[in-house]
Amino acid sequence: MKFGIFYELSVPRPFSRANEWLTYHNALEQCRVADELGFDHVWAVEHHFLEEYSHCPAPEVFLTAVAAQTQRIRVGHGAVVCVPEMNNPIRVAERAAALDIISNGRLELGTARSSTWTELGGFCADPDDTKKTWDEFCRVIPQMWTRDDFGWQGARFEMPARNVIPKPFQEPHPPMWVTVTTPGTELDAAERGLGCLGVSAAPFAEQERRTKEYCRRVANCDPVGSFVNDQVHTLNFLYCHEDYRQAAALGLPMVGAFSMSNAHLYFTREAYPTRAYQTLGNAGAALRSRGTPNGSAPR
Repeated sequence: MKFGIFYELSVPRPFSRANEWLTYHNALEQCRVADELGFDHVWAVEHHFLEEYSHCPAPEVFLTAVAAQTQRIRVGHGAVVCVPEMNNPIRVAERAAALDIISNGRLELGTARSSTWTELGGFCADPDDTKKTWDEFCRVIPQMWTRDDFGWQGARFEMPARNVIPKPFQEPHPPMWVTVTTPGTELDAAERGLGCLGVSAAPFAEQERRTKEYCRRVANCDPVGSFVNDQVHTLNFLYCHEDYRQAAALGLPMVGAFSMSNAHLYFTREAYPTRAYQTLGNAGAALRSRGTPNGSAPR
């Protein structure tokens, strides 16, 4: 088992430049301490426009600072949004390779398709296309890293043959992952040989069921990259204090505030009629457990 830390870079109101500065620099200090204490990895999200919840639209900048100020902890995109309106896959491959070089081969590259209408609508992206563009990103990025002459004619992305440089420091390339918000995405990860970032926000029995099915499928997958990353991450909250009563008094309201913000944000389907985001936040598992007829969890 490995242990890491995870950042949304949340900033409470009232907003100020000083508060955002403090959030970033507090996080960098925590990363330096985590490196000294032997934590295995640090992950940072990519989110846009999500006031208070996450002020981290450029994780590659934050993670480059982490890499420059640490020695061994691995740096993880948790994750790059694979939507062309937000990121061109060529630029993702280039930036990731540069970060892998700067960090001396400590990069973990997570992929995602975004889950909020605030973000997708802000970039005028079509939610119905995000699963398709994510699939193309996952297939082209490892080829850009490993081939000296790569071209692509796809459904959502195309490029003439070019040598995408620099190449990553890790050989053949950094491990690749996908974030799991919608139940069923862990199966998409397994089928492509990608690591599973999160089977959390569900009861332990449900996490165990999904993890077992992921492991069964990933063992016989057709990987999109040069190797299979069969690791599974889960996410939980931790607040430490010498007095457990003080820890509860401070930590539990933080968890509650985060959960409330999360619940208010992750409902693209409420603002945009689409089959691509029918069940989010692992709500499907709770519905199935209660025997609700509409409790299926479509991918």
